[in-house]
Amino acid sequence: MLQLSQIREHKANYIIALKKRNIDAAPHFDQIIKLDEHRRATQTELDNTLATSNSLSKEIGQLFKTGKVAEANAMKAKTVELKESSKNLGEQLNVIADQLQELLYQIPNIPHESVAKGSSDTDNEEVFKEGAIPKLMQNALPHWELAKKYDIIDFELGVKITGAGFPVYKGKGARLQRALIAYFLDKNTQAGYTEIQVPHLVNEASGYGTGQLPDKEGQMYHVQADNLYLIPTAEVPVTNIFRDEIVNKDEFPIKYTGYTPCFRREAGSYGAHVRGLNRLHQFDKVEIVRVEHPEHSYQALDEMVEHVKSILRELELPYRVLRLCGGDLGFTSALTYDFEVFSTAQDRWLEISSVSNFETFQANRLKLRFKDENGKNQLAHTLNGSALALPRVLAGILENYQTEKGIQVPKALVPYCGFEFID
Repeated sequence: MLQLSQIREHKANYIIALKKRNIDAAPHFDQIIKLDEHRRATQTELDNTLATSNSLSKEIGQLFKTGKVAEANAMKAKTVELKESSKNLGEQLNVIADQLQELLYQIPNIPHESVAKGSSDTDNEEVFKEGAIPKLMQNALPHWELAKKYDIIDFELGVKITGAGFPVYKGKGARLQRALIAYFLDKNTQAGYTEIQVPHLVNEASGYGTGQLPDKEGQMYHVQADNLYLIPTAEVPVTNIFRDEIVNKDEFPIKYTGYTPCFRREAGSYGAHVRGLNRLHQFDKVEIVRVEHPEHSYQALDEMVEHVKSILRELELPYRVLRLCGGDLGFTSALTYDFEVFSTAQDRWLEISSVSNFETFQANRLKLRFKDENGKNQLAHTLNGSALALPRVLAGILENYQTEKGIQVPKALVPYCGFEFID
């Protein structure tokens, strides 16, 4: 959430920056500033009313002490009016504050200066590419056919149990899935991230804290009886550890990693681009989260990008890195790099990770602060990334490592799964 003081100070620059997202924010900012002026005026009126009431109360006390009872009683009637007025003004102030908060919740983050204007993912900029695309045999299969051939993932059984988008992993498929989770966690902890296990459901305050609410409310599974939400990513519970906290600046960088299942009510669509593991309602993901001093957050972002590169390099998968344009940038992000693995069997790129810097956007919602050198509270910067999301990584492995005899397992995963081949 943008800071109100920053909107007032940088309104013109923010309007220009948000045009990268194809948003005309001028009317929205005008409405916010007008409402804030109304809030300030109401607060001033309330403060003056309370001050007058307190002053009269002291005078009444003195009048009673000096025996001027009639004058004191006359003034008491005035204090009753002032108390009623104070109550009404307080209620008005709460309504205005709620309206102001709702307006602020509707504005996305300001894009970083390096973000280009664009309308969709076709305008994203490729900034890095690595790895040779393998040449497969003529009868190479997409992963959903390989899963059926080797009986390692059962999509139909998932439909029977739950519905589309909830696959059942079997045998070596399940073991490879477990191996990937352990491998990703080990790589992250070796890079200095502390492993953490978190709840898979969060309350409404947590959803608002990281920006999933109200922006993505329709995409989250909601348990209405308890008003809890199934997490779309470990980012939500992990980052909310720091909600309403003042961290010690000497603790920076704060680095956490965690594995969770993720749940997303994405709108259904059809075709090869969403078949098999390409789009799921439940999937596994290992996340990395950082809380940083604002001066170091972009260095931290670069470190996270290099870390994800090192994992894909070990898995020997062809991949590329994209810097997202304004039109494809997530609501809460200032700058995002997407990682995509090339699927030779599908002849297309598959997104497998997003690494983002949110600057103070989440921290302002979370009230996540630290004390600077002068002892003044400042907002921290938050970052997160997938390291990694499993479905499309697994799809890339199955498709790119297939041979006439079966599917070769990447060398880095063999110690984790205990086998070299799926046949």
